[in-house]
Amino acid sequence: MSQEYARSVSRRAFLTSAGAAGALALAGCTQETGDGGDGGDGGGGSSGGDGLSGQVIVKGSSTVFPISDAFAEAFMENNDVNVTVDSTGTGGGFANHFCPGESDINGASRPIKDSETEQCGSNDVEPVEFQIAGDAVTMAVNNDADWVDCVTPDEMSQIWREDGATKWSDVRSEWPDEEFTLFGPASTSGTFDWFNENIIGEDYRHTTRHQPTEEDEQIVQGIRDNPHAMGYFGFAYYKSNSDLVTALEVDGGQGCTAPSLPNAKDGSYPMARPLYLYVSESALQRDAVYEFVKFYLERAETDNVQDIGYVPSSTEQRDENLSKLEEVAGK
Repeated sequence: MSQEYARSVSRRAFLTSAGAAGALALAGCTQETGDGGDGGDGGGGSSGGDGLSGQVIVKGSSTVFPISDAFAEAFMENNDVNVTVDSTGTGGGFANHFCPGESDINGASRPIKDSETEQCGSNDVEPVEFQIAGDAVTMAVNNDADWVDCVTPDEMSQIWREDGATKWSDVRSEWPDEEFTLFGPASTSGTFDWFNENIIGEDYRHTTRHQPTEEDEQIVQGIRDNPHAMGYFGFAYYKSNSDLVTALEVDGGQGCTAPSLPNAKDGSYPMARPLYLYVSESALQRDAVYEFVKFYLERAETDNVQDIGYVPSSTEQRDENLSKLEEVAGK
């Protein structure tokens, strides 16, 4: 089985458990948009008579991927627009697709970096930022790891930093004298960057001893199959695999708090974070891109996002996003 095909199967399996129902519900909410034309190059889109047509290319974060993919499927139900969504990692999406001008939209699980903004600028790409949801980064272990149920940020830093702890007992003496088997995002991932900055700390580098991947389902499988494993990913991937791995609570100084959408929303969970959508300003001049982004932002405030496993944007955030969209697009 090819790696590309395996990724496709993994994503379809994820969406079956976490996002397919949301996509079906969304499909019932779609409406015909646009009044003709492909709004730009029209590449990859076929004519839909008087309806909207064209192509929208979405790259970026594996965390944001399930939302974008579900919304793309729903949007295409009633529009003759080809919306392609690919999980490349936040950094990989910026560096290899969005900033070179080869994609219209980049999902991101962290804010864009100055170096990425400079790269985009050198290619006349102006990123427009929209905050679209909230997440609870989740640290998980094997279901048989009954010796641990809560960790602190400092303990996670000890485990995940370069030249850090190699055995469970290095962190707490009562933990097993067994080596960690670590699974986590690749360095092109926004989740990797977020964890390195906010948990490992600026004085340390992320370990290279972990098995890196842009496919969060592979992290789940690695933890499931190794009794002394540990790994981290966005909450939606835990939500859809909660029977296969065990999520750890995190004690950030106010007691142990479980990763959950309510705890991420109220800020009590120490590893809560926002999720973003970056859109090329020039791409927004194309009707297909504009209408898809408008569709996306309107529905980011709905329960469909929660069904997938993330905190929906607030009504205020939705209205702010839509106002910015109209202003940038000159509508």
